[in-house]
Amino acid sequence: MQVEVPGIQANVPGVHPAWLPPDAFRAAGTRRVLVLADDSEVAGTVRAEVADACERHGGAVVAPGAAGDLVLALSTAGDLPPAVQASRGQEPGPEGFVLGRRDGVTVVLADHPAGLLYGWFEVVRRGAAAFGEDWPAEVHRPALRRRMLDHWDNIDVHPVMGQVERGYSGGSIFWRDGVPHEDLTRVRAYGRLLAATGVNAVAINNVNVHATEARLLTDRLAEVAAIAAELRPYGIRVHLSVNFASPIALGGLDSADPLDEGVRAWWARTTERVYETIPDFGGYVVKADSEGQPGPFAYGRSHADGANMLADALAPHGGVVHWRAFVYDHRQDWRDRSTDRARAAHDHFAPLDGLFRDNAILQVKYGPMDFQPREPISPVIAAMPATRLAVELQVTQEYTGQQRHVCYLGPMWSEVLGFRFWGPGERTVAEVAARGGLVAVSNVGDDPYWTGHPLAQANLYAFGRLAWAPDLDPAAILDEWIGLTFPGGDDLVRGTLHEIMDGSWATYERYTAPLGVGFMVRPGHHYGPDVDGYEYTPWGTYHFADRDGVGVDRTRATGTGYTGQYPAPWSEVYESRSECPDELLLFFHHVPYQHVLQSGTTVIQHIYDTHFAGAEEAAGMRLAWEKLAGSVDPALYARVRERLDEQVRCAEEWRDQVNTYFLRKSGVPDAHGRRIY
Repeated sequence: MQVEVPGIQANVPGVHPAWLPPDAFRAAGTRRVLVLADDSEVAGTVRAEVADACERHGGAVVAPGAAGDLVLALSTAGDLPPAVQASRGQEPGPEGFVLGRRDGVTVVLADHPAGLLYGWFEVVRRGAAAFGEDWPAEVHRPALRRRMLDHWDNIDVHPVMGQVERGYSGGSIFWRDGVPHEDLTRVRAYGRLLAATGVNAVAINNVNVHATEARLLTDRLAEVAAIAAELRPYGIRVHLSVNFASPIALGGLDSADPLDEGVRAWWARTTERVYETIPDFGGYVVKADSEGQPGPFAYGRSHADGANMLADALAPHGGVVHWRAFVYDHRQDWRDRSTDRARAAHDHFAPLDGLFRDNAILQVKYGPMDFQPREPISPVIAAMPATRLAVELQVTQEYTGQQRHVCYLGPMWSEVLGFRFWGPGERTVAEVAARGGLVAVSNVGDDPYWTGHPLAQANLYAFGRLAWAPDLDPAAILDEWIGLTFPGGDDLVRGTLHEIMDGSWATYERYTAPLGVGFMVRPGHHYGPDVDGYEYTPWGTYHFADRDGVGVDRTRATGTGYTGQYPAPWSEVYESRSECPDELLLFFHHVPYQHVLQSGTTVIQHIYDTHFAGAEEAAGMRLAWEKLAGSVDPALYARVRERLDEQVRCAEEWRDQVNTYFLRKSGVPDAHGRRIY
C-alpha cells in the first residue's frame, strides 16, 4: 500500500491510501487535461496531481491552445478556451469553483488556486460521471469558512493519555517519543487526504498543553514550521494549541493577567515571531479554566478578556483565536442536585455575547456535555448572535466505540448541523456557525489504516464533506467514500458496506446508554459499560437511577432550569414529558420505569428491547462482513473482522450489564422473558 504524488511527495510504504487510491483517478487520468493557473504553491499542487494521474492512466497534460477534455483554469488566466469563457460570470469566491460540461469539455473555473484544487478533487470524486452528458455550470462554495481538525497529539508520551490523548489509531504522525518524525512525507499525504474532502485548517497539538508542548510557541517553533510546510501545498493552514499561562511558563513573567500590559506585550512579541517564521499561520486554540487548565478566572477576568488579549496579538497578522467554551466545574459535589454540568457553558458565555473581538471564535461543543452518542444541541449556539461561533464535533470515537466499533457518525452530524433552534424555516446550526466554522477532534494516528478501524476512515471523510456542504445526505457521502476507497468494487461490496454502516450509529446507541442519559462508561478510558461508573464522582455526569425511576430533571418547574436556556419552541418541548423526544427523555426528565414513551412502550421495556436488539445488530454486522471475504484486500478484511469480533463481544457486555442493572433497580421483568442476569 502506498500514497504517491510525484513532484510533491515521496511514497509512504505500508500506508493505506484511504479514499485516494490510484484507481480513483482513472477517469480524470485518461483524459487530455489543460491547466491554466499561476505560479503559486497550491496551483503547483494541482499541476502535479494532474500530471501524476495522466502518467498513471494514459492521459496527457496538454499545452495552452491544444484541445482538452478537461480544463482547470483560474479566471485570471489569459486566452481562456470557449468552453471556459461560457462558465464565466459566476462568483465562486476565495475557495469555491465553477464546474460544468459544455461541448464535450469538462470545465473547472476558480478565482483562486484553492478553488482549483477543490474543483480537481470534485472531478475525481465524480469519476466517469464528470465526462458524460453536458450539464450547465454549477457553483460550488464551502458553506463554512473554516473547516478544521484539532489534533490532541502530545510531543512527549503522557503517562496516562499516551502519545495522542483520546487517540485510537496509534501514535502521532507529527512526533514520536519527544522528537519530530524525521520523515514528514506522511504528513503531506495527510494534507492531501484532507484537501480532497475540503478541510483547510489543522491544529497540531493537544488542547491540554503540557510543558513540552507549550514550547512549540517559542524554542520549538521550527517543528511547527516544518509541519506547516508539508500541509501548505494543499491549502491547509496550521494552528497551535497554547497554554494561557505561557507568559509565566515560557516568558518568566509573574502573571498571565490578560489586562496586564506586560502580559499583552509578551503575547504581541511572541505572536510576531510566530508569523515571521510561518507567515500563513492560522492562529491559536485555547482551553482555559477547564479541567485544570489555567485561565483568566485566576485574575478575576472574563473569558472575553482572555480571548481578546490573544485576538489582539493575532489581528495584525490575520490570525484567529479559537476559544473553547468547554468550561465547567469538574469538582462538583454529587450530592448537590442544583449544580448541572449541562448548564455551565451557557451560564459562563451567554452573558458575554458581543464582547469578543471579530477574530475571536468561540468554539462550542455540539452538545452541552461531552460528545455522547446522543445529546441535545448546545443552547450556547443559539444564545450568542453577536459572537463568531464554531461548532465542535468529535471524529475520534471517544464515546462511540473508540474505533473498535463500527459507528458511522455522518447521520449524527447531519442532524446536528440541520437542527433549527427557532423552529421550521429558521436558521440551521450550520448557518449560525457559517462565519466561525466547523471543528472536529481528529481520529488520525500512525496506524497503517490512519484511523485504526479501516471503516472509521468514513467518519474523517464525512466530516470534511459536511463541513463543506452541511446539507449533503450522509448516506450519499458514505456512498462516495465507498466508491473512492474501494474503486472497482462490485454491488456486493457497496451493498454490504451500506448494510453494515448506514445504521451503525443507531445500533451503537441501542446497546449503550438509553434515551439520552449518557456516560454509563468506565471512568478514565471511557470504553465499555459501567452504569454507575460516574454516578458518585465530581464530574457531574449522573443518571440518578433509583428504585422508582431514572433520568435527570432539568426542567424549569422542578429541576435545574436547563430547559430555559433554549429559545422557543424547544424550551417548551424539552420542558414537557409528553412532548420531549423519546431519544432525549432521560436527559431532561426523571421518570418512572413504567412511564410510557411516545413509541408506546415503557421506559424499562425500551431499555431491555434496545439492548437486546443492538447486540443482535452488532452480530449481524459481523455476519454481513463475512460476505466480503475474497472481495476486498485480505489484510483490510482481517483488520475489520478482528474489530467486529470485539464489537460483538462488547455489545453483549453492554446488553447484559445495562439490562441486569435496571432489572435489579426496577424489579420489573422483561415482557419477553429473555435472559437477564
